[in-house]
Amino acid sequence: MVIKVFTASSSGSTAIKKKQQDVVAFLEALKVDYTQLDIACNVENRMWMRKNVPEEKKPANGIPLPPQIFNEESYCGDYDTFFDAKEDNSVYAFLGLPPPPGSKEVPVKECNGDAHEEEQQVQGDGEDGQTAGDEERDEVEEDTQAQAEEEEEQEEEDLQSEEEEELRQLEEEDEAEEQEEEEEEEEDLEETQEEEAE
Repeated sequence: MVIKVFTASSSGSTAIKKKQQDVVAFLEALKVDYTQLDIACNVENRMWMRKNVPEEKKPANGIPLPPQIFNEESYCGDYDTFFDAKEDNSVYAFLGLPPPPGSKEVPVKECNGDAHEEEQQVQGDGEDGQTAGDEERDEVEEDTQAQAEEEEEQEEEDLQSEEEEELRQLEEEDEAEEQEEEEEEEEDLEETQEEEAE
């Protein structure tokens, strides 16, 4: 099973780029096999992604934005659902993959009965060091994620301010042009009236 991550290499949005990097970096950290598919320069990838994202998961305009994550043909989710899975320590379940030995994540199908006890036993036997290491890594990742979120919010605010400023300038230019046209029309009218008077 190969995880497919649909990204846009030439996205003009800083937020989208950060989200794509976050997903890819996290999969690499977990040593998960994945394929990155570019929708910016490959029309087939773009059409396949749009076609296979479930209708209820699409935004209001009907066009899903990258990153979008699939397990082969099965849809896993977008960045928001990926982030929630990260927070809940259930990334493997989100991806539809069995968690590796020593992982704190319990497989979805083994959340009850003996299988769950065996999972806990495996974690308890000689895996203390790894579990502690995992906890430290999770804390670092959470801190990094929180920082990234703050930066992303700041950038979105900055982008919004820039867009508002550009819009205001365009409106001012339009008004100035309209005013110039009106003045020119008035001048032409005055000249015509003067000529007629003569």
